[in-house]
Amino acid sequence: MFIYKLSITLYSWAIRFASLFHKKAKLFVKGRKNVFEDLELFKLECKKEILWFHTASLGEFEQGLPLMEAIKAEFDEYAIVVSFFSPSGFEERKSHPIADHTCYLPLDTRRKASRFMDALTPKAAFFIKYEYWFHYLNESHKRSINLYGVSALFTKDHIFFKSYGGFYRKMLKFFNHTFVQNESSLELLKSIDLVDVSISGDTRFDRVKNTVADPQNFEQLQSFTKDHITLVVGSTWPEDMAVISGFINEHPEIRVIIAPHLISKASINNIVKYLTLPFQLYTETKADENKSILILNTMGMLSSAYQYADFAYIGGAFGDGLHNILEAVAFGKPVVFGNKGLEKFPEAEELSKKGGAFSIEDSKDASEVLELLMELDFRNKASKICKEYIDEKAGATDRIMSYLRENLL
Repeated sequence: MFIYKLSITLYSWAIRFASLFHKKAKLFVKGRKNVFEDLELFKLECKKEILWFHTASLGEFEQGLPLMEAIKAEFDEYAIVVSFFSPSGFEERKSHPIADHTCYLPLDTRRKASRFMDALTPKAAFFIKYEYWFHYLNESHKRSINLYGVSALFTKDHIFFKSYGGFYRKMLKFFNHTFVQNESSLELLKSIDLVDVSISGDTRFDRVKNTVADPQNFEQLQSFTKDHITLVVGSTWPEDMAVISGFINEHPEIRVIIAPHLISKASINNIVKYLTLPFQLYTETKADENKSILILNTMGMLSSAYQYADFAYIGGAFGDGLHNILEAVAFGKPVVFGNKGLEKFPEAEELSKKGGAFSIEDSKDASEVLELLMELDFRNKASKICKEYIDEKAGATDRIMSYLRENLL
């Protein structure tokens, strides 16, 4: 406990110092200034019981969204409060209509957790995938608030399963029920004597199916890609461009849509420096037919942009971690990505074994795989595998709702 408290204190000092010169850190600090006052005012005006969803960032929000939507549709007597840890999630989704109130989660101290729970007094709390904060979980447990883990995923390398992980195992035992993504996660939790666990699957599959059923349409992308084989490069970093730019530069006949993970001017410059072919930015007013590469320099388009692809490259695996491949896969688009850290992403490993996804080690690998995907028959076979995979894995939301109808709502 001492080390945990110390780490929170040190993090608080570090983020405050960083906020003096780092934009994201400044948002982190500034956004938490009036959390309690805003929450107390909301609770004063709210006439409904509250369900609290905590999401670390944007990806976890999207993962939890199908469950929030299902609850709202079936049980309108509840208000939903969504908390975020990261500014990237909060800033992007702070106005999403699913939430009756959206806020940052204050740093995890005993005093702040107690005040937060005093203001919120939820009937139940849902933690999406991960982020386990001791004081918030302990306060919920002490107050007999039902705690649910949703789409949780565990590997044997997590601290919960180490000999020195007793403090962290205690956090998991606060949960009334944990819905895990797969069998291996279930067995790991059983190995530390957790029994209130079931396999629901991953709610992201339901989320991407919903996107495919009703995607955003972008006339500029439709016009840009018409009658051309198209590669969409999603959530890319410079490390990804170093690997795939050789293929892109050698194929001026295809169309390429690149969505950088960060869209600041400096970040985009670090992406386009790898290109030898002419490119244009999405926000340029007039499409140039002589340019075969389009850079999406705006947020919120990528998940629907995959509909215009024939195949996709997904970034992140050569850095902090692979980004969401399911958005492309749900549209039946074969996906290519780096080969680092894939043990944390079961969908990447499973789909690679089936033949709908392809991991690469270097630029030579990238060119070989992407050349194969230029072939219609090969691409169509992989596309069919992708669609079948999504259909097979969907349904987590229904399984969780079935449990909640009997045990919560």
